[in-house]
Amino acid sequence: NSVVDILVNEGPLRIKELVEVGMKFDTDHGAFMLGLEGGHNKRRILHSGGDATGKKRTEFMIEKVLSKENISLFENNSVTEIITLNNKCYGLKVWDIEKNIEEIFTGNNTILSLGGASAIYDRTSNPETSVGDGIALAYEAGCKIADMEFIQFHPTTLYTESGESYLISEAVRGEGAYLLNSAGERFMKKIHEKAELAPRDIVARSIYKEIKNQIEPYVILSLEHINADTITSRFPNIYRKCLENGFDLTKRIPVAPAAHYMVGGVRTDKSGRTNIENLYVTGEMASNGMMGANRLASNSLMECLVFSYRAVESAKQVNESPTNLNIPTYTFADEKNKSWLYEVKESVERIMSECAGIIRNEANLHEGIQRINQLKNSIPGDYNEFYTKAGTNLLTVATLILQSALYRKESRGGHFREDFPSEDKRWLFHIIQQKNRDITVIPVDNKKS
Repeated sequence: NSVVDILVNEGPLRIKELVEVGMKFDTDHGAFMLGLEGGHNKRRILHSGGDATGKKRTEFMIEKVLSKENISLFENNSVTEIITLNNKCYGLKVWDIEKNIEEIFTGNNTILSLGGASAIYDRTSNPETSVGDGIALAYEAGCKIADMEFIQFHPTTLYTESGESYLISEAVRGEGAYLLNSAGERFMKKIHEKAELAPRDIVARSIYKEIKNQIEPYVILSLEHINADTITSRFPNIYRKCLENGFDLTKRIPVAPAAHYMVGGVRTDKSGRTNIENLYVTGEMASNGMMGANRLASNSLMECLVFSYRAVESAKQVNESPTNLNIPTYTFADEKNKSWLYEVKESVERIMSECAGIIRNEANLHEGIQRINQLKNSIPGDYNEFYTKAGTNLLTVATLILQSALYRKESRGGHFREDFPSEDKRWLFHIIQQKNRDITVIPVDNKKS
């Protein structure tokens, strides 16, 4: 079965399990309320708490984890290295931020779910910690990294003078909201048959072009024609967040695209296995081929459920205990390098937005690589220092995205090259990057991925 078949067939089973153990989804007279989102032909999206599905599910799972006495949590810990020997993973080196010491965690299997990398762009819907450090750690450990050129930009995040952005769910457009340019034109109608509900890459690129051709750095999302009670009951959190920023969601709000989702990541099989034995990766950090070149709205939560379950089931079958390795701890923290890390993050955000954003070309990508290489010359001397490692990870992830985007000389999904604006079937392959190796490609097998 392909990974898409697995998602479609196993997804309902995982949802049924969640419901049976107490997860609440929104219902109307006993039936699930289904939402419509970008690129979808039918209403098929479950919601919880209106527009707070991810938050509600996370809180529910945390509550379940906390209730299990056999699960130990270690908060405020940051992975500094994946421990490998002879292409086999034995655990992790972890920096305890509160104790200021490095500790070793070993295990029969290691499962990483460290999220995406969209916060290395200056406008992002992600928390500031989503900077792809998991990708950099996996790359350093020898993992194959796939399809890093495919960064999905969410078309509609709230535009604010402070530069902070807040995600305006695709479901808002699913309920009928219009996108208007500064002239008041509903511009998406002439671009795609689904108008505001075209696939995300098309909507984001269209908004980007409208902004380039007008004074205002945003377009308008208009809900004036929709019943106000429908909006406030369906999107209570978004409505409240807009009010906090001085905007009324039931009227008009300013929106602009922002980096949202890393489609590529650590290459895995259908059960989360990487090319490093006993190392699994799931969630946004993983690239199992299911997303293709451009994730459909709301498939990410389902992917986490389905493929994390498969990873755990696979990991349970391995009973071998880790060898008693003599693993030295050597990471330390030097506060004086913290300011260097913040400076690097700001620089990387600027470079990625200017050189590898929604619309790319060869000259800009080359410029981005050059500017990242200049930053590499500023890395403090001791690479085992905690903040130095964090900054180096940022530069590694930025390089992987830029190199992959430069290599793919076509436009496909979340990757748009204005110098190669069309899809080209000769480029129907996955781009693979691995430490100390040249870029390789793996043809897309539609029966397998």
